[in-house]
Amino acid sequence: MNDKIQVKNIVLRCGADSLLPLMLVYMLYIIFHGHLSPGGGFQGGVLMVAAVTILYLGHGYETTTRTLSANLLHGTEGFASVMYVALAMLGVSIGVQFCQNILFKHGAIGDLYSAGTIFWMNLTVGLKVLTGVGSIALLMIGLVNERSAQNEKG
Repeated sequence: MNDKIQVKNIVLRCGADSLLPLMLVYMLYIIFHGHLSPGGGFQGGVLMVAAVTILYLGHGYETTTRTLSANLLHGTEGFASVMYVALAMLGVSIGVQFCQNILFKHGAIGDLYSAGTIFWMNLTVGLKVLTGVGSIALLMIGLVNERSAQNEKG
């Protein structure tokens, strides 16, 4: 019986190791190209839940929490919030509206950097959602892990 569990763990770990890099690249693609196509910072950031779940299923709770530090995620989320507000205030600083796209004259249409301030705001939204959703996923996995540990004891 123990051999079957060991084989299952190896299959999950290999599957997670194969899928995780592809998922991270796709997540970053969605975030970076959000101003050019459907998707964007929020959608790309929400894909972080899948990455955290795959990491947990393949490697367990300890590895997941060691890899994705909750303190680092919280600090990065705060940084992303401050950067979004700073980018939104750029318009106000030159006398136009809050969140107005003031860097729109830089870049050619269709290029990765072609939307001016929108590109940078999309990146900060992606970072904010990625870290926020990652923190929530870690909390939920922690609760599941704690509950399963209690069920094993009693």
